[in-house]
Amino acid sequence: MDATELRRAMLGDEYVDAQRADLTPALQEFQDYVTTQAWGVWARGGALSTRDRSLLVLAMTAALGRMEEFRLHAASRSRTGVTDDELDELLFQIAAYCGAPAGIAAKRAVTEVRASEQG
Repeated sequence: MDATELRRAMLGDEYVDAQRADLTPALQEFQDYVTTQAWGVWARGGALSTRDRSLLVLAMTAALGRMEEFRLHAASRSRTGVTDDELDELLFQIAAYCGAPAGIAAKRAVTEVRASEQG
């Protein structure tokens, strides 16, 4: 599976199509570059499972304070094999290693994602 196919599989066609709508040629080129770089590392295979990669991305985006990306990947957890229990446990790791503010922000994001999933 190439990077674009994997991105669609993990994030869903609806999200990817919405992100690509109304892009100028320059922004389309940028989106293609980001997809190749970021999703290419997911598609490369290797010793990490999709679940492991997902947990790492969640931890790194929380550590960097990139809550929009954190929410996106938290919402995609069922497609990557991350369970709700694992996501809840990850919050403790984030708070311990990245600090309480990062853990609290991540917990708020998880709460928002779960609320939106409930309708």
